[in-house]
Amino acid sequence: MKKTLTGKVVSNKMSKTAVVEVERLVEHPKYRRRYKVHKRYKAALGEFEVKEGDKVIIEECRPISKGKSWQIIKKLTSRAEEAEQIVEETESLEKKEDKKEDKKEAQEGQKE
Repeated sequence: MKKTLTGKVVSNKMSKTAVVEVERLVEHPKYRRRYKVHKRYKAALGEFEVKEGDKVIIEECRPISKGKSWQIIKKLTSRAEEAEQIVEETESLEKKEDKKEDKKEAQEGQKE
């Protein structure tokens, strides 16, 4: 079974390769504090077009070159999609707040 990792594309300046940074939590053996460890892997692009900031899943494969033995198997989200989701979430929250304010104003108007 091949290893799979999830990470973020850090660089795509090479023609057939992307650099993917994988972040994981490690617990200190003595002090039990958890801290983040980052490692960068060179991965073959295949048929995917990725940009910096995209989240991808990489899978172990045979060595393609000296430093490249991973390939991208799935593109999870892109930075543009994440930005759109954030905008949609903030707009929905603003609409909910506006509705709450309207209800409060209507209740105050009825009391007077």
